[in-house]
Amino acid sequence: MNDTVGLSGTLAHATVDNATYVKGRRSFFKYRDLGVTDATGGKMRAQVTSATQGLGEQTGWHYHVCDHQLVFMLKVWVDLEFEDGRKIRLMPGDSLMIPGGMRHNETGTADELELLEVSVPAEMKTVVCDPPAGMG
Repeated sequence: MNDTVGLSGTLAHATVDNATYVKGRRSFFKYRDLGVTDATGGKMRAQVTSATQGLGEQTGWHYHVCDHQLVFMLKVWVDLEFEDGRKIRLMPGDSLMIPGGMRHNETGTADELELLEVSVPAEMKTVVCDPPAGMG
């Protein structure tokens, strides 16, 4: 049996010792690339986002141009609000799948945080937008 039938992409193995940091959407976060973008030919991106200082102000309302964004909280917490009125605090072990185009706002973080973020496709644009009606 051929175990590679149907596979697209290559094996990606990221270690702490070969960590590659890339520029990200927010200047106050540090983004560690996990090599998934290259391995999947741009079909998916995975990175570990970390911070050593809390979110000084809200990110502002925005949405991402992508199919899906998955966030898995590794350390401490982050607060988000969504266009449907939900307010969510992600704690370690929590996950959140945000559909592309869903307006949201990061409203606060712990002083230090770490989360895993996966997006499909790899290229994920951020679009600043007005807050939903009744939400400022």
